[in-house]
Amino acid sequence: MDRIDSKTYDEYIKALLNISHAMTTELFLEDLLKLIVIVTAKVTGFAICSLWLLDENENPPLMRLKATQAIEPEYVKDRSLFLNEGVVGYVMTHKKPLTIKNVLSSRRFKEKDMAKKMGLASMVGVPLTLKNDKPIGVLNCFTLVPYEFSETEINLLTTIANQAAVAILNTELMVKTKIIQEELETRKKVERAKEILIHRKNLKANEAYRWIQKRCMDSRKSMRDIAEAIILSDQFYEEQ
Repeated sequence: MDRIDSKTYDEYIKALLNISHAMTTELFLEDLLKLIVIVTAKVTGFAICSLWLLDENENPPLMRLKATQAIEPEYVKDRSLFLNEGVVGYVMTHKKPLTIKNVLSSRRFKEKDMAKKMGLASMVGVPLTLKNDKPIGVLNCFTLVPYEFSETEINLLTTIANQAAVAILNTELMVKTKIIQEELETRKKVERAKEILIHRKNLKANEAYRWIQKRCMDSRKSMRDIAEAIILSDQFYEEQ
């Protein structure tokens, strides 16, 4: 029986709106991922929804479990798969959804011990795909009874997954932009502090920089903290 009725369809639309709203909110990535799986599980009624993201910092790249609304220790433990492993690897490399009626009898599903302990039956996996057709992750949903996922459900899950991909990318870019801005601001402050030390203490540029470094080590404070203290002290000196 297809789960999708008019009420459930409305819930899917609300889910998309929630994720769209998250795209314009300064959520941390961890919070965003949690929101996506919670909203998806709530509107679909599926027992478990989980989100895996590609980790390209590893060689070879890995798929890592990043979020789930499940609370079972067996499921939430740190897990990773290679791109040639399991359902997650298949969905990621083939860039298309995959449904499995019985995970325990599927040769592609690798985590059968976990499935037995948790009573998992059927599953669907859909890629999180960006406009350039590049997948960045996989959204998995499980049921506790054998279930036939309809084309409508798969299409709606795919829409949620693609919306989630954009939200994740925006959040990552936002974080990177903030880091870059903070680094640039720190450099400006350090340079200003060096100028003050060169003028006040008659130091050379490299000597002024080492002076700041030593204060950082002695006080266990950041370069920015020391630079700001020097600038503030200079402003106080100028006002006297």
